[in-house]
Amino acid sequence: MPISADQKKALNSQAVENFREYLKIPSVHPCIDYGPCEEFLRSQAEGLNLPIKIYTIAQGKPIVIISWIGSEPSLPSILLNSHMDVVPVYEENWTYKPFSAHVDEKGDIYARGSQDMKCVGIQYLEAIRILKLEGVSLRRTLHVSFVPDEEIGGVDGMAKFVLSEDFKKLNIGFALDEGMACPTEVFGLFYGERNIWHLRIHCPGTPGHGSLLLENTAGEKVSYILNKFFEFRKEEKKKLADNPNLTLGDVTTVNLTQISGGVQSNVVPPELVITIDCRIAVTVENKQWEKQIKQWCKEAGSDVWIEWEQKEPQVPATKIDNSNPYWVAFKDAADELGLKLKTQIFPGGTDSRFIREVGIPAIGFSPINNTPILLHDHNEYLNKDLFLKGIDIYCKLIKSVADLDDKTG
Repeated sequence: MPISADQKKALNSQAVENFREYLKIPSVHPCIDYGPCEEFLRSQAEGLNLPIKIYTIAQGKPIVIISWIGSEPSLPSILLNSHMDVVPVYEENWTYKPFSAHVDEKGDIYARGSQDMKCVGIQYLEAIRILKLEGVSLRRTLHVSFVPDEEIGGVDGMAKFVLSEDFKKLNIGFALDEGMACPTEVFGLFYGERNIWHLRIHCPGTPGHGSLLLENTAGEKVSYILNKFFEFRKEEKKKLADNPNLTLGDVTTVNLTQISGGVQSNVVPPELVITIDCRIAVTVENKQWEKQIKQWCKEAGSDVWIEWEQKEPQVPATKIDNSNPYWVAFKDAADELGLKLKTQIFPGGTDSRFIREVGIPAIGFSPINNTPILLHDHNEYLNKDLFLKGIDIYCKLIKSVADLDDKTG
């Protein structure tokens, strides 16, 4: 049963206020108190008359699940994931207080998390509110998850949760997670991610007085290895520049992020350590790439060794073809809505990688277009009308994937 214009107006007003209330919770790193988020989400579940369950895998880091049970609960369910945490702010660079959720004359809502990604979490819930009022009954169960610590790698959040018995009992068949804003009319849709390697390369060498020309110094080894990385980086930049169809997620990025070592300006150090941030394209065979890095280290000189700060496994991307019925259902709904989608590999890291790693197809999508990309930036904002339009988009998308026929046979 369609809702009336007056009902829709009231729902829109409520949705915006719920969004702003959530944004005002300073769930910002470091040392987050997730208690206010948990309390807020309990009130949301109560307002929707839906069950809520809190899982605690790491102390002080709740995983909140609000569920809407489907008419055929034995079917694989749909996970609608978002994270509660946001990155730090430099308040002096913001026009408005970053946790004030200020609305300007254009309807732009300014707050940390407005794009990344408290908007999506609220849009899920408000879409469910509308579907319930319309008398919709979905075949598959929806589990709306709000997880901690995504912005610091998800180690105590989704990474551990997907390995738990509690997660397995949710019987997830397909997941939606965050995407990012797009400055054009097109919406970004992300079906895979580059895996992240953070490696600390230790370069020991001959120490001594800074006035000498010693052999086998740490600095020479560092120079050789960095030259190799930077040559490779230059090739990847050219590959990206020469092909307009490629996006950042299609190439491998390497960046020098730290150099440590040395005690004094006139002392050649016994060791220098360089840290490399590496995001590996899904088309790159990880074993071959590791072999190449180790070869560079060997060529640089004796005793160079690698300490792995982070070494994610190669995770297959979600299929976006007719072999994936969830994708077909999503795409059919998007086509009906007239959405222009650009399918691509996500350039950073989201919780989707952990979901895919346990064999569950996942798509990253945030219904934000015609908006500058401001995740992690100063003056992050989302326009009120665009936020509300996103709720309507999710109504259609969620219904399509949740009413999908049983394809498990």
